[in-house]
Amino acid sequence: MLNDTIAAVSTSMIASGAISIIRLSGEKTFDILDKLFVSKAKEYEGYHIYYGFITDPEDGSKVDEVLVNVFKAPHSYTGEDMVEINCHGGLFITRRILGLCLEAGARQAINGEFTKRAFLNGKMDLTQAEAVNDLIRADNKDNAKLAVNSLSGNVKKMLDPLMDEVMQIIANIEVNIDYPEYDDVGIITTEEIRPLVDDWLQRCSHVLSVAESSMIIKEGVKTVIVGKPNVGKSSLLNALLSENKAIVTDIAGTTRDLVEGDVRLKNVTLHLIDTAGIHDTANKIEKIGIEKSRQALSEAQLVIVVLDGSSEPDEEDKQLLKDTENTNRIIVYNKQDLVSDELPLGISASEGNIDNLIDKINEMFEKDQVALVQPTLTNERQISLMKEARNSMLVVKKSLDDGIPLDLVNEDLQNAYRCLKEIIGEYHREDLLDGIFSRFCVGK
Repeated sequence: MLNDTIAAVSTSMIASGAISIIRLSGEKTFDILDKLFVSKAKEYEGYHIYYGFITDPEDGSKVDEVLVNVFKAPHSYTGEDMVEINCHGGLFITRRILGLCLEAGARQAINGEFTKRAFLNGKMDLTQAEAVNDLIRADNKDNAKLAVNSLSGNVKKMLDPLMDEVMQIIANIEVNIDYPEYDDVGIITTEEIRPLVDDWLQRCSHVLSVAESSMIIKEGVKTVIVGKPNVGKSSLLNALLSENKAIVTDIAGTTRDLVEGDVRLKNVTLHLIDTAGIHDTANKIEKIGIEKSRQALSEAQLVIVVLDGSSEPDEEDKQLLKDTENTNRIIVYNKQDLVSDELPLGISASEGNIDNLIDKINEMFEKDQVALVQPTLTNERQISLMKEARNSMLVVKKSLDDGIPLDLVNEDLQNAYRCLKEIIGEYHREDLLDGIFSRFCVGK
């Protein structure tokens, strides 16, 4: 597959723009360029830009005035001979030039194929390749920073010592197994390995802790607003979103389905869900809404429990507090404007006075900002492999405690090592790569 030459539009094809970029990569790149591109250059040098015209090979007619960026293997994004044709950004012209490239011998690239070739040609590891897509899709400063950190190769630098330590343990055990007769090879014992395993597990736990913070920054937090009817949940949602997304009335049971919206705070993005008021009712439609509320509550990462600060908690409030006591929750007292005393976490959602709550949420997730200044894993694939490596080392630890011979723990050590290698792509399956790069845009 790497023997052919691929082409794709790397800029947006949704609407016309000032310029478009068509990429070519592969061993026939310059042969194809010679068929289409007319310039004064007699030969192409890497890291140079050439001015000229794309022409139709059939009749020699000019198609567009362009600039061509030239990159020669191995010093290119893909590690192959590569050019980028910068043409005018009309959709017709862009498609016409891409079509000429395909007619001249290139193949249409599939999603992420340029970056996949960069990975397979050793230009980046798999975490860097994933970071390319994360950077393209970043929708805020923190997500972009996470992607740039990974793009710099920091994940591999973080994992290299962990891989080296596992391999060193494996090597010592295998030397003892394969060459027991050598006097100059020290006999490694369980007492020597156990502290190495304990230290490794401790550092692994730190890696996973920071990774959890990175996922909170990257994915946001599923946040459910709960309370009995007419307590001000919808007003709070509107205040957080700074828009009138939910209907607000003094009639109980107005919200009968889930109302959702996203808000970016200083330290976290909240995926907000305003739920139907949880209470006893004979109304069939309300019952459906309340069941959806309970389902959303069970899946929430953060629960904002809204109580009416102008009245004493009743049995429904007490039941709701009991139902949420084992969740990650914040209890707020709404309608601060109706009482003279200062409430524990008082807000007035109808007036937009919710600064106390916003400060509390930012404080709760402030610790997760550590992921922006440390190397970290940034997606479920990486984290699940790290957890699998940790689980294998926990099995090793238990085996050592149970007195199992060292040669029998080698398989679990090997699996931990394989998982770490798979994170950065030094061990991979083709179907895994296809799945990862299929999420990229075509021109990347």
